[in-house]
Amino acid sequence: MEIWLNPACSKCRSAVEILDEEGAAYTVRRYLEDPPGAEELRGVLQRLGLEPWDITRAQEPEAKELGLGEWERTDAARERWIAALAAHPRLIQRPIITADDGSALVGRSAEAVREAAARTGGEETSYG
Repeated sequence: MEIWLNPACSKCRSAVEILDEEGAAYTVRRYLEDPPGAEELRGVLQRLGLEPWDITRAQEPEAKELGLGEWERTDAARERWIAALAAHPRLIQRPIITADDGSALVGRSAEAVREAAARTGGEETSYG
């Protein structure tokens, strides 16, 4: 499992605490220092089952500078949104957790983080 986080974010710090409490094995990705590219964002969006505007932090100064509030939320505009997220990773909602089962979720609540931990490894497989 991987968690995309900003260490300055209280929701991210809370998510890490919950993952630790749950005994989850995870890798931290400081996505502001190691931003995802457009292709990786497409893959995570597919895993999330969301559109790029669904994971955009519209209140960030960059969003206002780009005028994101006026952008269309259509299939035709999807790549424009993805390009903006790749170029301005601060716009990406956090934390995003990619679970070992191939799913992903935005871990804004304790319940969502626990759900991600439950989807990930930790369970022993028995044969017999």
